[in-house]
Amino acid sequence: MNIAARRPEVYYNGVKLPKYDAVIPRIGASVTFYGLAVLRQFEMMGIYPLNESVAIGRSRDKLRSLQILSREGVGLPVTTFAHDPNQTEEVLELAGGAPLVIKLLEGTQGIGVVLADTDRSAKSVIEAFRGAKVNILVQEFIKEAGGTDIRALVVGGKVVAAMQRTGAEGEFRSNLHRGGSAQQIKITPMERATAVRAAKAMGLNVCGVDMLRANHGPVVMEVNSSPGLEGVEKATGIDVAGRIIDLLEKQAKPGKTKTKGRG
Repeated sequence: MNIAARRPEVYYNGVKLPKYDAVIPRIGASVTFYGLAVLRQFEMMGIYPLNESVAIGRSRDKLRSLQILSREGVGLPVTTFAHDPNQTEEVLELAGGAPLVIKLLEGTQGIGVVLADTDRSAKSVIEAFRGAKVNILVQEFIKEAGGTDIRALVVGGKVVAAMQRTGAEGEFRSNLHRGGSAQQIKITPMERATAVRAAKAMGLNVCGVDMLRANHGPVVMEVNSSPGLEGVEKATGIDVAGRIIDLLEKQAKPGKTKTKGRG
């Protein structure tokens, strides 16, 4: 990237890229920092992004995204966070005690997610993570979800497809990358409204909203700004990618980004 004062440019293999109508960010978790830098450069060039850099950055920060969803009144599982390892007991108490789900803030695709069945095991896991100098969230375990979750694909403020994911035998995580299976599901009006509100709170035009069916209503586990399409398209038969292109064709205009690289 050429970060010039008035003429930002992007090069690929030594060739300067033209000014496109739009870009579709598909940024892997391991390259979030650099991917967002490239996307901001495109935004500064006035190119319309499917999802803006600021919104993707929000969604990639698990703690920040949950704080934003909480502020907007979106249903969440009881979630606690502390930096000081000496506060482990307080964290366990605030989360309601075992069983608990302990998550690395930087984890993806179910990696770095542990189910602790007892307070003793939860304390051991938390202390091990903290000893490794990594940040974690501690959440209540939604037992009634039965090892399944719902992923709703939101495109342009509407849920266009939804699937129920079920974990492999003996696995509480339902990620398809971890051997889970998926099938089409009819979601309730409350679940649909929750997914749309979560996407709006994050500022994302396209995202996958992962929810669990708790006794008190749907709770959001995560909002994914680069959701995989193969699984949901196979499960539902819906051309989600086509819906995304339709959205871009309607909305993509030069300089229409809200941030233009700011924030």
